[in-house]
Amino acid sequence: MERMRAIHISSHDGPSAIEVVDIPEPDAGPDQVVIDVHASGVTFPDLLQTRGKYQISPQMPFVPGTEVAGVVRSAPEGSGFTAGDRVCAFPGLTGFAEVVATAPEQVFPLPDTMTFVQGASLPMNVLTVHFALAHRGRLEAGETVLVHGAGGGIGIAATQFVVAKGARVIAVASTEEKRALALKAGASDAIAPEGFKDAAKELTGGKGVDVVVDPVGGDRFTDSIRALGQEGRILVIGFTAGEIPTVKVNRLLLGNKSVVGVGWGEYWMTNPGYLQKQWAEVQPMLAAGDLDPLVGMEFPLEKTAEALELMDGRGALGKIVLTHDR
Repeated sequence: MERMRAIHISSHDGPSAIEVVDIPEPDAGPDQVVIDVHASGVTFPDLLQTRGKYQISPQMPFVPGTEVAGVVRSAPEGSGFTAGDRVCAFPGLTGFAEVVATAPEQVFPLPDTMTFVQGASLPMNVLTVHFALAHRGRLEAGETVLVHGAGGGIGIAATQFVVAKGARVIAVASTEEKRALALKAGASDAIAPEGFKDAAKELTGGKGVDVVVDPVGGDRFTDSIRALGQEGRILVIGFTAGEIPTVKVNRLLLGNKSVVGVGWGEYWMTNPGYLQKQWAEVQPMLAAGDLDPLVGMEFPLEKTAEALELMDGRGALGKIVLTHDR
């Protein structure tokens, strides 16, 4: 069996403990697409897995990595893919490796206008954001959306998606560099986390925002609810701040406000065909350049620990991607 380079998580001691290993290529089943990986996207769940803090925690050692882009080596008949196709994919695990095997429904054609590095940045963020805003948040043109963590991968994808749908973004980001990136992504305004509630109220003429996109959680959650206008919705995507917030429901009653859970993984895993439906809806936006991951940093596979440590220290600007020598 051919061998490949990959990353192993063999302890829960954080990013510095991961290992670069030489292991056999995956033993692909007859119903799987085999992909020669050119780039792998780095996501927050990858970081959590180095400490055993993610809901998916496989038996160690294992290869992390949720999203990839590359070239199809082989594919089952009727899958819609053939050898040589440029694709991105969401294997959910095993993406930090030179070869990936995954189900056809988790593989997507990569637009000719996009590089592999861009493609590896797409599945997790773009499909999460589509599910959050289009499906769960019921976003409408003309609405105003406040986006937390606007300088990160989810924040950039959310900002671009909102703008493409004809709505306005008020971006919240922690540094001037990240706020500049949010403005580049299409935000109308970019503000600091400190005092964001009052700033959002002022920017909306006292009305408040229609939607809050919150991948951060933590102590800003209550003020996010206060920043909502009548019938506003806060979309709970994650908790990068580390703390899972609570809410006093009287705050919801008084303004007819909603807290909306966004469990994209839970949804698509119990709704066959949903991923491909999503991709069909976002592909025109990708082809038109409306959704561009704004890759900020690239690392070779052997420097995966550095990439994850950068994310851990909140030093990332835009999407972080691992590249493979091909």
